[in-house]
Amino acid sequence: MALAGVSYTVGREANRVYGETWNGIQEGVFQHEHYFKTNIDPYKMPGNPSGGLLPGISSGQPGTNGEGDDKIQAYCYRTCFTDHPENRKPFPRPEGYDAAQYELLLRVFQSGWNEVFNKFDRIPNLKTDVNNHGPVSFDYIGMNYDYPEASYKRRKEIARQHENYQKGMLYFIANDPRVPKAIQEKMRKWGLAADEFQDNENWPRQLYVREARRMISDYVMTEHQVLGRHKVPEPVGMGSYALDSHHTQRYVTVEGYVQNEGDIGVKPPRPYSISYRSIVPKETECGNLIVPVCISSSHIAYGSVRMEPVFMILGQSAAVAAVLALDMNVSVQDVDYQRLAEALKSGKQILTNDAR
Repeated sequence: MALAGVSYTVGREANRVYGETWNGIQEGVFQHEHYFKTNIDPYKMPGNPSGGLLPGISSGQPGTNGEGDDKIQAYCYRTCFTDHPENRKPFPRPEGYDAAQYELLLRVFQSGWNEVFNKFDRIPNLKTDVNNHGPVSFDYIGMNYDYPEASYKRRKEIARQHENYQKGMLYFIANDPRVPKAIQEKMRKWGLAADEFQDNENWPRQLYVREARRMISDYVMTEHQVLGRHKVPEPVGMGSYALDSHHTQRYVTVEGYVQNEGDIGVKPPRPYSISYRSIVPKETECGNLIVPVCISSSHIAYGSVRMEPVFMILGQSAAVAAVLALDMNVSVQDVDYQRLAEALKSGKQILTNDAR
């Protein structure tokens, strides 16, 4: 998409761009459990700003609510652990490990927080799909801003930084003597699954890139379509997940404590349609490209679209549309929608809520 010269955007639009509510900066909005519920000192020397901030905390202010910025919601690795002793490998000490990187997490532990294992979601064979949970967790907040426009080399560097951060946190919890005993003992029962990702030291190969570039086409999916306020023209598939964004930045409040910003989770009232016009570029820019992943969408609408089942749905629809464009010898924008819809329905694709 980018190399073809198609228009795209990165970051969060201001709410006024599309008349939205949940886009842009959202300081003080906490719709999940991933914020600091108690007052945590952000400074290396508690109470003394002159000593500098703990790692991962921005010295800047988050900005004005509802305004846009070029910041990106956090990434992490979705990890596969096991508590099956015969298949468990202890969490390794990563290259360049520095326990000081996790001082903020330690202070959260000392405040009484004990939700480390709340997203150790069980999957078959005594394994897990682990995701971010809590104010300081596997999301490497603020460390991915340049990823969307970075070179492949730089992207690999960012991925490795995320890997080392996450591995370091696991090692820290399992081994640092300052970690509460009950949490540490439970963490030591877990480890990497020895039979997974065997050619990559049992670590997932793919960084969870929740959002990067998003196309700007003649039609943009926004929260209005996701929340059922606007009818969607020329639907080619459906989504149903919440308007979901992970935190985007960690900063110091005016009261002098650390806090996160950017977490949103607004559920649509029902599944919603996604327009064909949101997966094809402007015709003036490119006539032979379909974009079923980095679709034309606002930041917050993409929070719902960005689910893997939706990518598969849109991928199927894109393939059918591509075949029709070739058969009809037309641009992807000029594909006859009725023929496309009929072909999709014959393949059991569901396009609208009232489908029977």
